[in-house]
Amino acid sequence: MRSFVRIALLLALVYSAAQIVPAQTSSSSSQSTTQGQSQAQQTPNLSQQEQAVQERIHERMLQRREEAVREVYSHRYDAFVGMGYLRFTPGPSLQKVTLYAWDVGFTRYSNMHFGVTFDGRGYYGTTYVGLNFTNFTKPAISQYDMLVGPTYRFRLRPKTALEVQALGGYAHINTAGDTNGYGAKPLGLYSPGASFAISPAILGVYNLSPGFALRLGANDFVTGFGSSVQNAPGFTGGFVLRLGKQ
Repeated sequence: MRSFVRIALLLALVYSAAQIVPAQTSSSSSQSTTQGQSQAQQTPNLSQQEQAVQERIHERMLQRREEAVREVYSHRYDAFVGMGYLRFTPGPSLQKVTLYAWDVGFTRYSNMHFGVTFDGRGYYGTTYVGLNFTNFTKPAISQYDMLVGPTYRFRLRPKTALEVQALGGYAHINTAGDTNGYGAKPLGLYSPGASFAISPAILGVYNLSPGFALRLGANDFVTGFGSSVQNAPGFTGGFVLRLGKQ
């Protein structure tokens, strides 16, 4: 009898333990599944938040850049003072001569990109005319120009920009002032006088501050002295002062 009771108690304990263990396992699995789902939900939320933060940072950077561009290029007027260089042919059969120049310009902008430029230049140099009956071989020559035309700015950056110009107008050359009274024609120079002038150019601008910049550009200077066409490459460079706000 006692053996039977002991066996019955043992069976009861074993049965109870068998019921408890699956319940605990099921509870643990349920908790693990719930935690996994919670972590899976949190991960996309965190990723979306990080993406939103990055987008806001990018938008603020673009806004600051646009504000900096407007601060620089919203000035109504540009005043330019500088110098120039030109490789010019002073006569039909003469070699090219180097002319050095002063250059002043004024641009009125209607918006950040488009403006109208007025430009004045004076070129000076000494040309070699070869041996001749006058024994006067290196006369000085000069040229003065008044130009006007459109200027267009592009690739606007807070520190840099590019510009293109298409200027045209009037040029006057003095080739006889230093010929010791012989005149220009006996020395093979173009006769003194006026001509049309065309000067397309591409310019690079570096801003030192919103109102002050350095400018350097390459240009082609076309004139028509002596019933012929002179094509003279060169450059200009100097300082830009910006005035007024649009």
